[in-house]
Amino acid sequence: MNMLSLNFYLCVAGITALYYTFPIKYRPYVLLAGSLGFYCCLAGKGRWIFLASIGISYGFGIGLEWLRNHKKSQNLQRSALAGAIILTALPLIVTKHGNFILGSLLHRPGYPWIVPLGLSFYTMQILSYLADVYKGEIPAEKNLLQYGLFVSFFPQIVQGPIPRYGQLACQLSKGHPFQEKTFVKGCQMILWGFFLKMMIADKVAVAVNTVFGNSVRYPGGYVLTAGFLYSIQLYTDFLSCVSIAQGTAGLFGIQLTDNFRHPYMARSVKDFWRRWHISLSSWLRDYIYIPLGGSRKGTWKKYRNLLITFAVSGLWHGSGYKYLFWGLLHGFYQIMEEWSAPYCEKCCRLFKLPKEDLLRRYIERIVTFFLVMLGWILFRADSLRQGLAMIRSMFLVWNPWIFFNDSLLQLGLGWKDWTVLVLSIFLLARVSTLQNKKGIRDWILSQHIVARWTIYIGAIAVILVYGTYGYGFNAQDFIYGGF
Repeated sequence: MNMLSLNFYLCVAGITALYYTFPIKYRPYVLLAGSLGFYCCLAGKGRWIFLASIGISYGFGIGLEWLRNHKKSQNLQRSALAGAIILTALPLIVTKHGNFILGSLLHRPGYPWIVPLGLSFYTMQILSYLADVYKGEIPAEKNLLQYGLFVSFFPQIVQGPIPRYGQLACQLSKGHPFQEKTFVKGCQMILWGFFLKMMIADKVAVAVNTVFGNSVRYPGGYVLTAGFLYSIQLYTDFLSCVSIAQGTAGLFGIQLTDNFRHPYMARSVKDFWRRWHISLSSWLRDYIYIPLGGSRKGTWKKYRNLLITFAVSGLWHGSGYKYLFWGLLHGFYQIMEEWSAPYCEKCCRLFKLPKEDLLRRYIERIVTFFLVMLGWILFRADSLRQGLAMIRSMFLVWNPWIFFNDSLLQLGLGWKDWTVLVLSIFLLARVSTLQNKKGIRDWILSQHIVARWTIYIGAIAVILVYGTYGYGFNAQDFIYGGF
């Protein structure tokens, strides 16, 4: 069920109405019933894997806490944790990477695996819970219903953000009274998500799909354009679904963690990963990179740990060599950044560019964006071979005139579409800046009711006219829903 579909919002409306109809002490159970019903209706046979994952991880959590409290041997505790990790991660490994292993490594035909809805996201969520219980950072949840709600909370289960137990469980363990301000803010977030998806991501997708669908016909500057546009598409598409998830959770008085912090303003690839998909990057840091030793055991082991961590990141996104290569590329970027940092600093001192100099900031942001964009081209391509060929053509084919004639109109967007797209991207940048400085949602709420509703109705009208119903555009599935 697409988060832009009418059926989704009918479900949300029904669950919300029931939630506030029941007394506060019963509201978590209403939310549990709604979340499980929502998931089981959509997941088909995959629901059994999901329910089994809840039951198995619930039991292991209690067992890990019991072993720690009774001071059992570290080997026994580690063995129990290893068993919990294997049983939890096995469905993800088999269904997501089974055919890649069978086809590429064993040269055998693939198998039509059932991939449970939201498998990549709830697996990471469960693994972080088990690891935190093992380390004694959180108590094991004894109430199966409360634990089931933590794992199955429907706004975030399909596309994140990936919550930690300490962040979310305390909010879900009790009912919340209706608060108009929180409810309206949730609706604002949902509307903002619609804007990002329908006005930017789905429009950009037309041009991106044209170039990547026939990359031989569109070399050079077309690849540069498609790489830039896909960077915008992926960001707005993912930010859209996270905004809708946050807004939907807000209807129940629950706050989900932010997943982005202006990632394309990053001044290094390391900084980019502090800003992009924050719940995943922090998960990888806390449960892969640091347990491997982080940066504590020397330079070469630090580099090894970086490569392993980003290889896991790549394989989490999908199976195949292109995802593995994309992950390793980002690990390589960070290694090269660290190695070259002293030389770059010397050059900056030579040209009298202090760290906070405006020119230096923009140069670093442009270089970082370009490096990330190269990775996105590989990420979007149908295969690693196609992605590398497109990048090669971008550097070798010289056709700058396409930016000064009507060539870009061949990509499926007319002048009106390009104009609407540019204005929408500008509005995104402006709103993001204002939200970061002043809190634009609070500002809207502080306005007179006539002004507020003028903004809301105007936004809806613009989305309906230029987004959903524009010629040739249809609401596409969210990109990260495929991961």
